[in-house]
Parts: sequence; structure tokens; C-alpha cells
Amino acid sequence: MKARHDATRREFLAGTPNRIKATGAITVREGLKGNKVSLLGYGAMRLPTIDGRHATGRLGGKPGDGYSAAEIDQNAVNEHVDFALANGVNYFDTSPAYCRGESERVMGVALSRHPRESYFIATKLSNFAPQQYSLEASKAMFENSLKALRTDYIDYYLLHSIGNGGFETFSKRYIENGAIDWLLKERESGRIRNLGFSFHGDPKAFEWCIERHDRYHWDFCQIQMNYVDWLHAKEVNERNLNAKYLYETLAAKNIPVIVMEPLLGGRLVRLNSVVASKLRGMDPDASLASWAFRFCGTYPRVLTILSGMTYKDQIAENIATLSPLKPLTARELEILEETAQLMLQNKTVPCNLCQYCMPCPYGIDIPGIFDCWNRACTEDRLPDDLANERHAENRRAFLAEYDAAIPHLRQAEHCIGCGRCVGHCPQRIDIPVRLDNIDAFVENLRREERHA
Repeated sequence: MKARHDATRREFLAGTPNRIKATGAITVREGLKGNKVSLLGYGAMRLPTIDGRHATGRLGGKPGDGYSAAEIDQNAVNEHVDFALANGVNYFDTSPAYCRGESERVMGVALSRHPRESYFIATKLSNFAPQQYSLEASKAMFENSLKALRTDYIDYYLLHSIGNGGFETFSKRYIENGAIDWLLKERESGRIRNLGFSFHGDPKAFEWCIERHDRYHWDFCQIQMNYVDWLHAKEVNERNLNAKYLYETLAAKNIPVIVMEPLLGGRLVRLNSVVASKLRGMDPDASLASWAFRFCGTYPRVLTILSGMTYKDQIAENIATLSPLKPLTARELEILEETAQLMLQNKTVPCNLCQYCMPCPYGIDIPGIFDCWNRACTEDRLPDDLANERHAENRRAFLAEYDAAIPHLRQAEHCIGCGRCVGHCPQRIDIPVRLDNIDAFVENLRREERHA
């Protein structure tokens, strides 16, 4: 089981087959201030750990809360950074909240071994907790970022996830406390070279920022963009904004776009056989991930595409895909839209495994449960007719995998529906309802097995 789990993780961002070869230098795009940025950015949210898994999750998570108990593998991160820089990747994205608060420190160690002018650092004002809303706390977070990253300036600084929690929360985090005005002064001083924001959640927060672009002169904006969210984000959640609208709104204001979640947390490399066959038919040598990266890169206002790459072969694959970028043809874009429509018909939970929902106060392994469910969905292993004897093997296989991957006390049946996780989810998944549905399905499977 562990070997299969590790293989799945390796496919998480790279996809298979891995036959893509670089034919030149990585594609570079130019920012508003002349920065030449690699089209692939290194996302430091899913860093490798000593135990071989990736470290993620919000600040405050502890081993035993659903996170890896092992520490981040500094040597592996150093190797990743060295390899990325040697192959033209120069944009590194982190946050005070990533990897249980360790991402900035680890990236600071890795990057400071190289000349400061050879890379761009992006980090964030991740003042998510109410006790971090004050201007003094925001200033302290910024100073801590500089210290952890071993630098005296930040190349790309973001207001982090401005719509998450609703407009009232956005206002408390950035407007009422004077944080934006303070950040403008830091940009004037040069300690921030480019100022922008990342958007999840309440559309009002996005519109507020855009309406005030003439005042704040945003240097960039980070959005969730991929070939599913391009036209169908609102179908996943009616409060979402389609990536096409976000991109075109930003392009009209001449604001460069940073892409996050180009692979929907790995779901675009875990397509079921029917969906994947459409892409394999166009190019059997292309990985599933390569289609997603080429989609984002086809749009010229995209400055860089972030990817959380836990393994070195993922970095190599993604570099090769964009060295240089081969923009999609009109026909290829049509096929990806057909692929997106097929994806929307399956039973997967729109979870990107960011682990912002963790830690659960009752110990539920929320992302682990959703990951197990989604893998079974995309591999066509969830039977529709539970009582049909032909599905007995699938029933047993899913139950065995579920029990092996999720300890009993962390399974969905123990969710009490408190809802504390919902406000933290960037995808705004109704997590208690989804867990209840999965638990009901699992219990029905167990019942059929007992009666078989």
C-alpha cells in the first residue's frame, strides 16, 4: 500500500507518462517593473519531509493533527532549489502560514546560498487569525518574514487570500487597520518591490481591489486558474468567480497574473480512463500535467505558474514542459474544455489538499479522506450498485484502502458537524456534508460486505 501511495504522490503534479523533453530554455515573462520571471514558479507549500511525504497545512497544525510528524527535509529542499535555479526557475513562493509555519525559514536557508539577484521571493501577509489583525501584528509578521527568508526586501508581497472569510474579514485584515496604506509605504521604501494580492472567496473583495487600482497600482494578482475553473468555477460553487473573468478583468487593467492551483490540487493528473483518453489521443507522450501547464501559459498576461513540487522529477517534468512553452492550438483548447465538462460529471470532492481545514479539533483526517475518495472516483473503483455481486471486489478494495489510509478514529464517521473547518476552506466546500455522505457510503459498503 505504501508503494502505491508514494507512486500516487509522485504523479500528483508530474503526471504520467514522463517522456517530455526540453527543447530550449524555459520561457520567461516580464513583469511591470521589468523583472524577467520564469513561467514556472516554485511553490513552497508542499515541501518534502524526512519521511518522504509532503509537509503542508496552516500555521498552528501539529504532528498528530493530520500532518506529517517528520520535519522538512532541508537537504532535499536545497537540492530542489539548486536544480530549479540551474534550469532557469527564478520565482519562489512561500508564506508564514505554509508547512506549519516552517516554509519561510526552510526556503530562506536554501535560497540564501545563492546570489540574491538570481531569484525572486514571493511571500504573504497571512494574517488569518483575529489576533493577527492589528497593524502591529501585521508589521511583526512582515519583519519575521524578512528574518526567516534572510533578506532585507521582498520581491513580490501579497495580501493573502483576500476573499477568504468574506468581505468583513477582508476589511478587518487589511482596510480598517491601515495595513494597505502601510504596505504602500513599504513599497515606496523598496522593502517591497512589487505589491499584489491573492484571491479566494468573496467576489466583493476582488472587486474592491480592482475598483481602487488607480490608487494602489497593484503590480500583480494571484488567482486560481486551470482549464476547469476557466469557465466552470461557479458550477463547483456559485460564489466562485470563473478564472476567465478574473484573468480578463486583470488583463484589462494591465495587472500581471500569477497562477495558483494549475492542477486543481493534483486532480488534473488523476483523471479517470475515459477522460484521460481524450488527452492521450492527442499526444500519447504528453503527461496529463503538461496539458494543464500549457493551458495556463497560453494566456500572455500570465507571469508565472506556481507548482508545489514535492519531488525532483516533478520539477524536471514541469521545467521541460515550459522549456520553451508550446502554446495550445484552438483545437487543443476545445479538447480541454470537453475534458473539463467530463470532469464535472464525476463524484469527486473539489478538494485541493491544501490542508487549510486542518487541524480538525476532533481529529478527523479531512484531506486524507477526500484524497482516498477522489482517487477511487477517478480510477472508476466506486460501485454505483452496492449490492451487485460483480462489484464485490471493488467494494473490498475501497474499504481496504480506506481503512489502511485513514486510522479508524480519524475516519468520517467521527465528524460531529461542528463546521469549524468550513470557514478555512478556500474552495468553500461544505466539508461536514461531504464527510457525512462519504461515511454513509462507507457504511453501506460495510453492510453489503457483512451480508455478502
